[in-house]
Amino acid sequence: MNTTLISEKMEIKDNTFARQFETLVDGKLISVEYSFQEKKIFLTRINTFDGFNDDELINELLKNIMEIAYERKLKVVPILPKIALFFRKNTTYRDLLPPGIKI
Repeated sequence: MNTTLISEKMEIKDNTFARQFETLVDGKLISVEYSFQEKKIFLTRINTFDGFNDDELINELLKNIMEIAYERKLKVVPILPKIALFFRKNTTYRDLLPPGIKI
């Protein structure tokens, strides 16, 4: 398990065994599941705890995951519609999309 500290307020762990990026919010786990194929990371699911609905925090988590993708020179394939919506709203990350994928 690798730990990557991206910002002072959010620590993200890359749990390679569970294939998910994880962070803790109020002591509870939030994760974004992924799978790898070649030099692409497919973001497949966001897991939160019951009663959690902080879209701003999810967006911050996704921004930090995009920075990890930049560092690792990966392309990002958003499988989940909520993550595709993130790409629509944050056009600065569109260069992370593989050729042929338009959102």
